[in-house]
Amino acid sequence: MLPILHVDMNAFYASCHQAKDPSLKGKPVMVAGDPKKRNGIILTASYEARRYGVKTAMPKWQAEKLCPQAVFIKPDYDLYLRTSQKVMSILGRFSPQIEIFSIDEAWLDVTGCERLFGDSVAIARKIQAAIAKELDLLCSIGVSCNKLLAKMASDMKKPNAITVLTTEDVPKLLWPLPVNELFGVGRRMAEKLKRMNIKTIGDLAEAPQEFLEKAFGLNGSYLHLWANGIDDSAVNPHSMDDAKSMGHSITLPKDITSFDDAEIVLLFLSEQVGRRVRRENYMGRTVTVTLRYASFDTITRSVTIFYTNSTEDIYNASRKLLYSNWDGKTPLRLLGVSLSNLVKEFDQVSLFDNEDKKRKLNRVMDEIKDRFGDDAIFRAKLLDDKELNERKLKTR
Repeated sequence: MLPILHVDMNAFYASCHQAKDPSLKGKPVMVAGDPKKRNGIILTASYEARRYGVKTAMPKWQAEKLCPQAVFIKPDYDLYLRTSQKVMSILGRFSPQIEIFSIDEAWLDVTGCERLFGDSVAIARKIQAAIAKELDLLCSIGVSCNKLLAKMASDMKKPNAITVLTTEDVPKLLWPLPVNELFGVGRRMAEKLKRMNIKTIGDLAEAPQEFLEKAFGLNGSYLHLWANGIDDSAVNPHSMDDAKSMGHSITLPKDITSFDDAEIVLLFLSEQVGRRVRRENYMGRTVTVTLRYASFDTITRSVTIFYTNSTEDIYNASRKLLYSNWDGKTPLRLLGVSLSNLVKEFDQVSLFDNEDKKRKLNRVMDEIKDRFGDDAIFRAKLLDDKELNERKLKTR
């Protein structure tokens, strides 16, 4: 039996909108940021739109030229999160061994589940059917002996496909593919490999392990194994339990050249980070600020504080980092804030009543936003910035 499944939701963001509004079914739907801003790009396109050559990360103006009749929709992250939770709940019916990889992807180990649901392919069919019936969404599922090959298999046929990939299939099906299609190989690594005359996954599989280790360190040994279809990592249901960091960043609609404008963005980001950390019941003690200049040069600076999940603490620390690492004039095009060294929330004894009041205030604001939306309540300082009302965040 091939016990590992990788479930990948198809055109997830666009499909969520089509499921919510049936009138969008069969139409070319594109989820995009604000075209007036630099992040006015296609986040996801429905398969109807992809037939016109539209791709993720394409500028909105270019997508409009390719498909003038497209329906453009602003992102609704609450919708995606709620739908993702429902998908993962369905997967949990078929196996307790689930590792969530992203908002629209997860691995399952179905070892021992065949008595209840049949073999791996039968389980994959049942999962597809349940997701389609209950959520009106499609997914592709890869079936294999390990996580790597299951992930590669799910990418081979879309939409609404089930693909079985065995180790015996690797030379025929994987080795001819460009090296950048191997899971774990990013753009920069692919470019370096090509400079080394390693252009396909097969080239990588045949390269001596020592040669790869010399070029990439420990990652070189993993590249050698993955190219040969070898992966011994287990499906880990607790992979998300101990998050290392949580953060948000935003590409700015126009370059920032004043501390006043930068502070507003930092407060907004700090509130987003704090809300997310509190929702997951974490506290952290390292605040990191990312500054990207108009020249695309990027710096990150960190400071360690007492454990916190308070928006105010995160903002005050990030503000100090900003003032000590930026002159207030050099144009900034991106700002980011993150909180790391996370632990599960615990009660800290405070000598000051205002700490407890601050904690309660943050919780109340979170509850109001969760119930009535992000714009239901916000800090007065954010009134100074009108463009942030239509902000689009990139979550790390």
